[in-house]
Amino acid sequence: MTTLSDFIKAYDVRGLVPDQLNIDVSWALGAAFAEVVAHDHGSVVVGHDMRPSSPELVEAFARGAAARGCDAVLIGLASTDGLYYASGALDLPGAMFTASHNPARYNGIKLCRAGARPVGQDSGLFDIRDRAQQLLDDGVSGFDGVTAGSVTHRDLLADYAAFLRERVDLSASRPLRVTVDAGNGMAGLTAPAVLGTDAGLPELPLTLDPMFFELDGTFPNHEANPLDPRNLVDLQARVRTHGADIGLAFDGDADRCFVVDEKGDPVSPSAITAMIADREIAREVAAGATADQVAVVHNAITSAAVPEIIREKGARPVITRVGHSFVKAVMSEHDAVFGGEHSAHYYFRDFWFADTGMLAAMHVLAALGESDAPLSEVMAPYSRYPASGEINSEVADAAAVAAAVRSAHEGDEGVRIEEVDGLTVRHDGGADSAMWWFNLRPSNTEPLLRLNVEAGDDETMARVRDDVLALIRKA
Repeated sequence: MTTLSDFIKAYDVRGLVPDQLNIDVSWALGAAFAEVVAHDHGSVVVGHDMRPSSPELVEAFARGAAARGCDAVLIGLASTDGLYYASGALDLPGAMFTASHNPARYNGIKLCRAGARPVGQDSGLFDIRDRAQQLLDDGVSGFDGVTAGSVTHRDLLADYAAFLRERVDLSASRPLRVTVDAGNGMAGLTAPAVLGTDAGLPELPLTLDPMFFELDGTFPNHEANPLDPRNLVDLQARVRTHGADIGLAFDGDADRCFVVDEKGDPVSPSAITAMIADREIAREVAAGATADQVAVVHNAITSAAVPEIIREKGARPVITRVGHSFVKAVMSEHDAVFGGEHSAHYYFRDFWFADTGMLAAMHVLAALGESDAPLSEVMAPYSRYPASGEINSEVADAAAVAAAVRSAHEGDEGVRIEEVDGLTVRHDGGADSAMWWFNLRPSNTEPLLRLNVEAGDDETMARVRDDVLALIRKA
C-alpha cells in the first residue's frame, strides 16, 4: 500500500520511482490537484525535466486532471522557472515534474496555483495528498479511457526567454565570456535560449562556453547539485583554463544558479542575494518609491551581511523559513521586490514572486557587464564574513540531536537561541571576541541535519563549526 505522507513533505512531492511515485500515484495526484486547486480555472499547465521517468508520470497526471474535467496544457521539457512563467503568463495552476538535484531514481512534483502562487503544507498540499490517498485506497483509477477534459501541447520556451530579457537588459553589456555548467540538466535547454540565440532572440554580447548541455537525467558527469562543492570542480577548472569572466552552474531543474568568479572561486549565494537586493532597491527608488517602502525577504540562514546591507540601503529586511512556498508567501504578504536563500534560490516580484535561477544569473551578468572590474571585485562589498557553507550530517534522530545541541548552549552568556527555521544560536561578540551564529536544520527530503556557521573571522568560524559538529557526532 502506497503511503503518500512518506514522500509528500512541507513544500513538494519527491519520491523513488516506481516504489513511491508511479503512474497510479501520479494519476491520483492529478485528479486531486484538479479537485482541490484547479477546479475554478478549468485548466492546468504541466512541465517536466529530463528524467527518464518524467514523460509517463506527466501523462498520468494530465489524465488524472482531465478525468476531473480540467484541460491539461503540456509544455514539455522545461526548467522549473519555465513552468512558473507558464503558470504566471497563462494564469493557470501548474505542476512541474522534477526531483531537482536528487539522483536519477527519484522524481517529484512542484505544484503551484495560478500566477505561480505556492502550494505547500499550509496552502493546499496536504489536502491534495489526503484526497489522492483516498483515491488510491478506494482503488479509483482513470485508466479506463474516460476523460472530461482535453490534453494539449504548447511550446513556451521562446516566450519565457523574451520575458526574462525584458526584466534585465544585457544588450549594452561589455563583452563577456560566460562558462555555463548545466550538469546535464534543464539549463542545457534554457541557457542557449535566454543567453544565446536558440529561441530566435537577438545575439547578446556574451560568448557562451557550454558544459554538459546534453539533457540526461542519469547525470553522467556529476550530480546536478552545485551546493556540493565537489560538483563545482569542473566549472572552476574550465573558468580558469579558458579565461572566462564568470562561471554559472545550475541544478537539475535550473531553478537554482551558483556563480564562480574569474579566479574560479565560488561566490556565496548570500553575496548574490545582497547584490541583487541592492540593484532591486535602487530600481524601486529610481521608479519613485522611498527606500523604506521597499521590502526584501531572506531566509534564516543567509549571511548576517544580507539584512545589514538591506538596512544600509534604507530598505526593510524580512526573515522567513527555508523553502519556496514559505518565501513566496512572505514575499506576497510584504509585497517584497526580491527574496534570496542561502541555497541559491532567488525570487522576484516581477516574476510572480517565484524563484528563477536564470533571472538571478542575468542580474549578476548585468552587474559585471556594467563594470570594468572583474567579478571578484564587483562582489567584494557584499562578502563580509567567513562562512562554513552547508555541512550535512546523517543522523538517526534529527530532533534528538538538535535538542542536545540546544541544551549545550542554553545559559551561555551572550547567546540568543531562535527557532524560526530549525535551531539558530547567535552571539553578537564583543570587544575581545568576534560575532558568530550557526543554524542546524533537518532536511525535508533526506535523513540529514544541515549545519551552517558564520562568524566575524576565520578562526571563530572554524571553532564554532568544529564544536557543533562534535556535538552532532557525539549525540
